[in-house]
Amino acid sequence: MNLNIVLFQPEIPQNTGNIGRTCVLTDCKLHLIKPLGFSLEEKQLKRAGLDYWPFLELEIHESYEALREQYKDATFYFSTTKASNLYSEVKYKKGDFIIFGRESSGLPDSVRDSDPERCIRVPMISTTTRSLNLSNTVAITAYEALKQIGFPEMK
Repeated sequence: MNLNIVLFQPEIPQNTGNIGRTCVLTDCKLHLIKPLGFSLEEKQLKRAGLDYWPFLELEIHESYEALREQYKDATFYFSTTKASNLYSEVKYKKGDFIIFGRESSGLPDSVRDSDPERCIRVPMISTTTRSLNLSNTVAITAYEALKQIGFPEMK
């Protein structure tokens, strides 16, 4: 397993399905923090994940605190539009966790502020819109991290 992609209380099944597909094809584990805004049995989730979903390494966590307790010694990064560090400026290593927030509201202050030095962002122009689509942000960030660790076992 290359990286750990964490979705904090995801709301849109199609995004989670797309991200699951990306995780399968990049040998990343997907972690979902409850509550989820959908059922894992939803058609939209399965459709977006296509026939990759059975190959996904997936963990469900009852809370952010439960995830952190289970992986006490891991390095966590927090993707947020409120960060000053660019996603490409940090030095990722195999097994790192990258946490992404809800589609509608991002990461809560309590999560984001738990380690401000590890907050990262994808640069965007200033507009009246909030941010990139979650599945796009995950792909951009994951591929930078994978590039840094040498695209292990990837052609």
